[in-house]
Amino acid sequence: MIRHIYIIFQLMIVLTGCGVYSFTGANISPEIKTISIQTFYDEVGTGPPNLSQLFTEKIKDYYQQNTSLSIVSSEGDLQLEGNIVGYRLTPMAPRASGSQNFEDADIAALQRLTITLKVTYLNTQDDSYDFESQNFSFYQDYDPEKQDFNSIEATLVEEIYDAIILDIFNASVANW
Repeated sequence: MIRHIYIIFQLMIVLTGCGVYSFTGANISPEIKTISIQTFYDEVGTGPPNLSQLFTEKIKDYYQQNTSLSIVSSEGDLQLEGNIVGYRLTPMAPRASGSQNFEDADIAALQRLTITLKVTYLNTQDDSYDFESQNFSFYQDYDPEKQDFNSIEATLVEEIYDAIILDIFNASVANW
């Protein structure tokens, strides 16, 4: 039994050392050393003014923390670019009202913030992994009666960005 565990452990070390697989799920060829991530511009302009900068920095940080790739300003072995194409707040669930006050019916019991990005990914070593103008979207719900949107907007954006970045990472270097 101990011998089997030792063999598995050695195999894991060899695989991660070769750059074939890592514990983060990245599956990157050893020839790939760099990634360029261009600024993700905000095409909608309805969210916070730092929406573009926040996403760009978060995705760069994620790739740095979860791969051994060096980030370069352009012409990386892997290239990632895109735009924020959706920032939408929509009512999701009508409020049950015990009164006959129809004004209360206009307020939803849940609101949903949805952010959508259009992303292009280029792998200069193997174009079978490329994707162009692929949409990545995620949402978070909140109760407008219990939470003021302006006070929780930054938290909602962070949570949505974390989910979108994970999806982009999985689609690009994890090949899921």
